[in-house]
Amino acid sequence: MIKAVIYARVSTAEQAEEGYSIEAQLENVRKKCQQEGREVVDEYIDRGVSGKSIEKRFALQKLIKDAKEGKFEEVWVWKTNRLARNHLDLLKIIDTLNRFNVGFKSCSEAFDTSTPTGKLLMNVLASIGEFERETIVENVKIGMKQRAKLGKWNGGQVLGYKTVKCYESDKTKLEVVEDEAKIVRHIYNLYAEGKGLKSITNYINQLGYKTKKGNLFSIAAVREILRNPIYVGKIRYNLRENWNEKRRKGINKNPIIVQGEHEPIITPELWEKVQKLYSQRSCKPIRNFSGSYPLTGLIKCPMCGSSMVAGRVKKKQKDGSYTLHRYYHCGAWRNKGIAACRSNGVRADVVEEIVFNKIKETLFNKTVLRDIVDHMNTKRKEVIKPLEDQLKHIDKALSGFENKKSKLFELYEDGVIGKDDLSERLKQISNSIESSLAEKEAIRKKLEQNNSQPISYELVSELMTKFSDILNKADHEKKKFILNLVIKKILLNPDKSVKSVVLHFNEKTKKFMFNDKEDESVNEDSSSFYFALELNMDC
Repeated sequence: MIKAVIYARVSTAEQAEEGYSIEAQLENVRKKCQQEGREVVDEYIDRGVSGKSIEKRFALQKLIKDAKEGKFEEVWVWKTNRLARNHLDLLKIIDTLNRFNVGFKSCSEAFDTSTPTGKLLMNVLASIGEFERETIVENVKIGMKQRAKLGKWNGGQVLGYKTVKCYESDKTKLEVVEDEAKIVRHIYNLYAEGKGLKSITNYINQLGYKTKKGNLFSIAAVREILRNPIYVGKIRYNLRENWNEKRRKGINKNPIIVQGEHEPIITPELWEKVQKLYSQRSCKPIRNFSGSYPLTGLIKCPMCGSSMVAGRVKKKQKDGSYTLHRYYHCGAWRNKGIAACRSNGVRADVVEEIVFNKIKETLFNKTVLRDIVDHMNTKRKEVIKPLEDQLKHIDKALSGFENKKSKLFELYEDGVIGKDDLSERLKQISNSIESSLAEKEAIRKKLEQNNSQPISYELVSELMTKFSDILNKADHEKKKFILNLVIKKILLNPDKSVKSVVLHFNEKTKKFMFNDKEDESVNEDSSSFYFALELNMDC
């Protein structure tokens, strides 16, 4: 008898109402397997997770792992969209199963992926399903555009307003939050008075003002407030296109901007004045200073730990002339002002000389390099056991969360709890799972970095030599790329002197060093090859 397993997934309480419930899926598939003479040896269930990706679908990940180990011969689902909603993802998963000699079958769609005809039918059905989903998405977009054209708000949270339900209707509208509106007006008035973005950011952070999410304001946040027409009573929609692919670069030059139904926070006169000032100030300044900053982002602020960014300071000489000096400043201070941190500036030429000299000193002193490698290998052994214990504890906790999810869905399906109660409890569990997963991923990376064979002195020496050779021959842009590839961070003491330089080498750096190519296709996590060298200034 062929050994089969069942995979079931449900993403929301609404799906449970539509017949997608886990029990309904399992019952249908069990009956079908029995009719087909299959022996069901296991069931893999993902509750309350989306089918967009497999990242948080632990049951599916375990299924693929077990398939690789040859624990079964077929995977059965109720519908193909339970396995994946995206056609390409579905093909990848099925191809992976086929490589492990595992077949894939669906109760609702009659095809057999072990045959060419079955594969063709599966492709056709999956394409139709994806077309239907994309049509639904497009219809939703059309609906949201129409709402925007009618002056209705489609977005999420925005400073100065809250979304409230209309009386005797499920529709929502924007309502002014006066305490937040005062902050918005203050920002607009400061800019109209001639204050710059950085000056305003620094000032409002010192006053203790916070963003909608309770964070300090950044320059980007202040800029967005000054450029958002919602505050003058207008609705702007579709400013960014293809966010998932293009992120902030996907700017739509012709967004929808119409008069909204909500109450404005600022006057049209103030809005026009601010926009005119912004346009005048937005011209690109002429650079009167040129200089490279190869360690930008690598040096860490000694106070807050933020990456330090490029800057320059003008100093007056005895003869009355001025000279410009390159500096590295705290990025948090630069972006959010003194409420976030202090400048903590360090002379760029000084810190660069110290860092490069330390690397050269280590490279050419074989005794020092060998001691560092020996210490690194000893340290790697010491950290493995506690990390493994932590991982077991997290896995146990995650298993407990999944059990809680299962019980909640059972209570919901039995009518013991309502949809609102289910959603609230699932949200709490999801937050706990997300936190545990982040911790697990951090531990997993640490184990990968430490749980391998001891790193040989010969390999480290060869990599360091290659690093030095390539660095000496590189132009400015390539030098910056190499430094960011090899230097993990540069730590400073409280007095802003250099404390240590941490180098790290992984599969990507190794490939680059020996091929001398900027191959961005190499995934840093594609191999467990990793080691870090900490070069301390006091040794």
